Amino acid sequence: MRKRNLIPIVYILFLMLPIYWLVAMSFKTTNEILSGFSLFPQTFTWDNYVTIFTDPSWYLTYVNSILYVSINTVISICVALPAAYAFSRYRFLGDKTLFFWLLTNRMAPAAVFVLPFFQLYSAVGLFDTHIAVALAHCLFNIPLAVWILEGFMSGVPKELDETAYVDGYSFPRFFTTIFLPSIKAGVGVAAFFCFMFSWVELLLAKNLTAVEAKPIAAAMTKTASSAGYELGLLAAAGTLTIIPGAIVVYFVRNYIAKGFALGRV
Repeated sequence: MRKRNLIPIVYILFLMLPIYWLVAMSFKTTNEILSGFSLFPQTFTWDNYVTIFTDPSWYLTYVNSILYVSINTVISICVALPAAYAFSRYRFLGDKTLFFWLLTNRMAPAAVFVLPFFQLYSAVGLFDTHIAVALAHCLFNIPLAVWILEGFMSGVPKELDETAYVDGYSFPRFFTTIFLPSIKAGVGVAAFFCFMFSWVELLLAKNLTAVEAKPIAAAMTKTASSAGYELGLLAAAGTLTIIPGAIVVYFVRNYIAKGFALGRV
């Protein structure tokens, strides 16, 4: 029994090692990082975090990232809910083909869409805005959300819809008060994946912004100088990027566990 418990413990420690190393480096100076190997900071410093929280060119990029990721998550879920309901409840010409076509958007690399989006947003005046990145990420996140939510909705008996209509419920009232609570685990799972995919995506976010909506991932590239990379500052910025994802995981952790058991995840 002890050997069985030891394996997952070792595995978890192995997974946590890069995170620990990143956090430890964030409290070191660049000179100490380059000087040699050390498990703990020899000269503990908060300077890297002070720089990030006092320099607008740093902390505003966090605000930009959180803003466009949140907008994308809300748009993706709001669009995916009625689409997934249609796929789960109705049969129409080409429904299976259309459902498969939605998934093909996830198969295409983001680099394919950089130039079309860049030209489109430059023409309509959306370049370097939060909504530009949010809408670009919808191309990938909405199909994923539809796919996940359709699996949950198909697990809800159609008799629930019919009973609600017999009882005099309008569709909006039925959907918001009865149907939506029954698939809240699926909504949590879909929102989690939309948030995480949008948060870690760099190519579109970097090329569709310049100054006003620059994400933190793009700002991290500016740590390079003629003397090399400011590794301590880069590690501190990387550490802070983990926090939003950890917060999201904490709040939807119960939904994620149920989603992996019941949904298409």
